[in-house]
Amino acid sequence: MTGGSPSRSPCDVSVRKRSVGGSFIVAVVVLVGGCSSNSENQPQGRAAIPGTEYRNAEYVIEGQRIKLADGLAEADISPGSASRIVTRYFGNELKTDLNDDGREDVVFLLTQQRGGSGTLFYAVAALNTEAGYLGSDGYLLGDRIAPQTTVVSRNPRHKNVIVVNYGDRRPDEPMTAQPSVDKSVHLKLDAETVRWGIVVPGFEGESR
Repeated sequence: MTGGSPSRSPCDVSVRKRSVGGSFIVAVVVLVGGCSSNSENQPQGRAAIPGTEYRNAEYVIEGQRIKLADGLAEADISPGSASRIVTRYFGNELKTDLNDDGREDVVFLLTQQRGGSGTLFYAVAALNTEAGYLGSDGYLLGDRIAPQTTVVSRNPRHKNVIVVNYGDRRPDEPMTAQPSVDKSVHLKLDAETVRWGIVVPGFEGESR
């Protein structure tokens, strides 16, 4: 999810065609995020948090920097507004090395409430660097979903890919309905930009 002229972060896109019943299915796979050379894709000004407490790191949610304090952050929606944006550590932790540097990173879920009845769930990562934990951007899973497990992909061609499993509703169901549809998203973190990219499961290429 960097001084001077920003360098282009590699964006590895794999396209695979497969014949099924006489028709071709094309899978476009974005293996890492942060394809643009725009400096906005770089984690400028985001300092790593010394120590081992990733619940105090800074994360980016919908373009806004959120600095947690013991897993919680609150801010006014607008100056003078009675409503507040509340971002909170949820859990579902997965500890794994996301960038092959020999350090154990952490993937977990955050929730955010913005004054209404909704509760948005985001997947985030905390990279364990020499200077401390560096927070990623947040990948939106959905509103009032039912989180299940966060695991490392079992696909041998998926390198450093994590899978977030959760329950959701059908498009025609109201938000009051209980999540009953199993969903999964395969994510890979670009350690240069600290941004998520989506990996399409079951493709024939290799996630490098």
